[in-house]
Amino acid sequence: MHRRALVTGGAGFIGSHLAEALLSEGLEVRVLDNLSMGKRENVPDGAELVEGDVCSADDVRGSLKGVDIVFHEAARVSIRSSIKEFYDDAETNLMGTLNVLKCLPGTDVRKLVYASSMAVYAEAPSPEPINETYATVPISPYGISKLASEMYCMQFSRTTGIDCHALRYFNTYGPRQTPSPYVGVITIFTHRLLDGEAPVIFGDGEQKRDFVYVGDIARANLAAMRSDIARRIFNVGTGIPTSVNQIAKLLRGEIAPDIEVRHADEHPGELRYSVADVSRITRELGFRPSTRLEERIGEVVEFCRSSRQPGGESGGS
Repeated sequence: MHRRALVTGGAGFIGSHLAEALLSEGLEVRVLDNLSMGKRENVPDGAELVEGDVCSADDVRGSLKGVDIVFHEAARVSIRSSIKEFYDDAETNLMGTLNVLKCLPGTDVRKLVYASSMAVYAEAPSPEPINETYATVPISPYGISKLASEMYCMQFSRTTGIDCHALRYFNTYGPRQTPSPYVGVITIFTHRLLDGEAPVIFGDGEQKRDFVYVGDIARANLAAMRSDIARRIFNVGTGIPTSVNQIAKLLRGEIAPDIEVRHADEHPGELRYSVADVSRITRELGFRPSTRLEERIGEVVEFCRSSRQPGGESGGS
């Protein structure tokens, strides 16, 4: 049993939900976050916040004191911006991960759970679910940094004996996702519709993705924590393909049915089809996604409404 967890990036979207889930399991939780995207108010009551950076060895070493499991969530999460800002992407996502690994030997840490991404995969020819053996040929710098980090984590685990699981998250949605032009189509569309603006679909909108609720992502991390299987990589998704056009239709129905979408040229580096085969994580960890998109999309809309400031502006990041 683990007693004290470190969540890097724990003031962010996924990390804060994970911190809550760990607290509910009775663990002591420490959060390491530089608050560049995360918010202090996202850190749940009962968790300790250490303001610091995963690229700083001193910050990481200080946050590891007394910790026996690490959930490495901190990252620059943007496929689109990683193409132009590839150096910054690699500095945080790859070198930040290597810095965490470098600091682990000699501590009490026995397991690392690494937040990877569907972006490690090659383009799929159809929206059929892909499993963990599908070709890993990333088409974006973000995917490259995530795949390289996975490989370093597994190599590190083999040589040090510190166990590691890598979880390949598919399109995660839910409350607390920071509004950004680059990340989270559901959050982006929601804010545009609340502003009375048309959602912009890049391409024909028939690209299909696997949208997984952030609470299910947190549950998958708990399942990985409890696992006694060594060094495994797991998809975390639902296995259900949903098109961007369907997302726009759902949100227009919730917010502004009279606003029509508009289309723009598709972006390079983004997968057209990305749907998870989750049979491995179901079989080996007993994890099954418990939430359907239609059941939770209203929760995202209400959160976005409630977090907006007077005058229609969304809250700061």
